[in-house]
Order: sequence, then C-alpha cells, then structure tokens
Amino acid sequence: MAVELLLDARLELGESPAWEAGAGMLYFVNIPRGEVHALHPESGQHQVVEVGESAGCLAPAGRNELVLGLRSGIWRLDIASRTKELLCIPEKGYSQNRFNDGKCDPAGRFLAGTMDDNEQQASGSLYSYSQAGVKTLLKGLRISNGLTWSPDRHTFYFIDTPTRLVMAYDYDLESGNIAHPRPVIQVDKALGWPDGMTSDREGMLWIAMWGGAAVTRWDPASGRLLAAHPVPA
Repeated sequence: MAVELLLDARLELGESPAWEAGAGMLYFVNIPRGEVHALHPESGQHQVVEVGESAGCLAPAGRNELVLGLRSGIWRLDIASRTKELLCIPEKGYSQNRFNDGKCDPAGRFLAGTMDDNEQQASGSLYSYSQAGVKTLLKGLRISNGLTWSPDRHTFYFIDTPTRLVMAYDYDLESGNIAHPRPVIQVDKALGWPDGMTSDREGMLWIAMWGGAAVTRWDPASGRLLAAHPVPA
C-alpha cells in the first residue's frame, strides 16, 4: 500500500475523519483550535469552520450538515451557513472533560466518548445519542478513542487508549445496547498507543498508532497484527 499526502493541513491534533460519499467530501477536526475541516479531494477545495471551542469528533448528518462532539456537548453544524444548534449536554459539571473520538453506528446513532483534557483522570464516558435521547454505554474511561463495528453489525469494538486493549462487545443494533465485554487485541508498547480505528469488509481492524508513526491492520479473531503501514507523522 502506497501512502501519499492528501492535504498538508498542519493539524495540532487531527481526529475523526469521515467520508461522505454522496457529496465526495472528507470531514475532520483539529481538536484544540476548534476547527471543522471540509475537503473535496477531487477539486482540492478546502473549507475550515471555527466552532469556538475544542472539537473532538464529527459525523455526517445530511447534506451540508454534521453532528459534532464539542467540549460543551453534542451539536449540529450547518456547514453552508456556519451556524450550529445544541442537541444535548451529556456531561454537566465536568469542565475538565472534552469529547474525543466518535462516529455513527449502522443505525445512525452518534456514539462519542469523553476524556480528561489532561489525560490523568478516568473521568470519561462513552455516550450514544439519537432522537430518543442520550444514554451512557461506558464509564471510567481515560482516553475514549477508536470505535467501529463488524461487517455483520453484531460486534462493537472500542479503544480506551491507555489500556492498550481493543475491547469487543455484543451489539444490539435495534436498541444500541452493548454486552459481554472481552479483550480481542493487546497492543505491544513498541508499536505506540492504539488511537483511531475502523473496520474493513473482511472484518479486520485498522488502527492508527499514536507515537508509532503507522496505521496497522489486525485480525480481531486471533489478535494478530497483519500489517503496518508507516506514515510520516
């Protein structure tokens, strides 16, 4: 696999890439600067929207619309008008926390996790937001991070980075509930810290390694590392 530079964005802390196929748009955030980036790779058009607070994650929510996990809560953003609307505040009274990684499940719920901004306290949680409201899936997290689903949608994978573990859960797509936690991958210290994650059509897991300068591919059935693709970052 050849790795090439798509955009020289010079991000302090890039997170939450999301591809919207219908519009041919790639969205991502620059967390500390509170920037939402929208890139149209075919034309090279690159737009930056400042949202006024740290932006942890996003997911497409309709044409020109995104759902965001910001420090203050979960918001909807209209890219065209640059206006945002507050949807919910899952954490009240946790000023030291901010949102980190998140994405939508196959049914359209927005799952997003929080973390202590200083990375010291296990004060983070993983939330699931839908039109029915918000519920807490996990508590006591240090750095809520990568999350993805198996191709059959029955398994949910999740990373709390300091544990160096990828955890698997049974996933009920109808209710959005998780059950039966079990570790499926243990990441060796020499590889760095497990961070962002997605899955492919074969059910393998792709994990970006913070401090490891690589994107890795794993088999969750065996816990085996299949490939490591170096990146200059």
